[in-house]
Amino acid sequence: MNKKFRIFTALITAAIMVTAAVPAFSAGFEETMKQAQAGNAEAQFHLAGMYYRGEGVKQDKAEAAKWYRKAAEQGIGDAQYDLGQLYRTGEGVKQDYSEAKKWYQKAAENGIVDAFINIGSLYVYGQGVKKDYNEAFKWFKKAADKGDASAEFNMGQMYYFGNGVKEDKAEAVKWYTKAAEQGHAEAQFSLGVMYCKGEGVNQNTDEGIKWFRMSAQQGYADAKEALREIDEEHLNERSK
Repeated sequence: MNKKFRIFTALITAAIMVTAAVPAFSAGFEETMKQAQAGNAEAQFHLAGMYYRGEGVKQDKAEAAKWYRKAAEQGIGDAQYDLGQLYRTGEGVKQDYSEAKKWYQKAAENGIVDAFINIGSLYVYGQGVKKDYNEAFKWFKKAADKGDASAEFNMGQMYYFGNGVKEDKAEAVKWYTKAAEQGHAEAQFSLGVMYCKGEGVNQNTDEGIKWFRMSAQQGYADAKEALREIDEEHLNERSK
């Protein structure tokens, strides 16, 4: 029942949804292509997503990258973020963390919260930038202050392990709780660990089990293992 230092990074918007920063664009592939070629930035962003997902056209991530770049260069924040993601993962382009950072930065300037998180993670892992936990903490805090659950979990991690900030288990509990209450499975597990061990909070095994169960219900493997270990302990106690 031990915690590991790892942080969450956000995903590509094309793999999930078009976010509120870009109005819904409902045209089919041919019409979208026509408008994209005419320079419509929203159409370019939507077309990139179609190529990325293989929606109405054969999947082609290099073509997706091309259209994300066109939309990004016109100032579409989500396109800037997604282009950063492609450079980070090497999908459709040669992997380039410095280029990823550049486009995340532009997206962040457009208020894309996921970009805050991923800039922070670049600083945690030293990808395209010098490893710097203080800088990572700053970016996670920006996203956490906007209520992002993954960023709140990351804040908990930074306080728990004392990375970029003085170690503070009680503060870690605060941030894990914020994320856990939004349904973040690893935050729920982490909170369970802290209640069971009495780290940063009064020890309360029942409360810990509650959070383990919530995490396990989402399929989080470590939470399932923690519940199994607790059950075994109870069986051993009863057999004495």
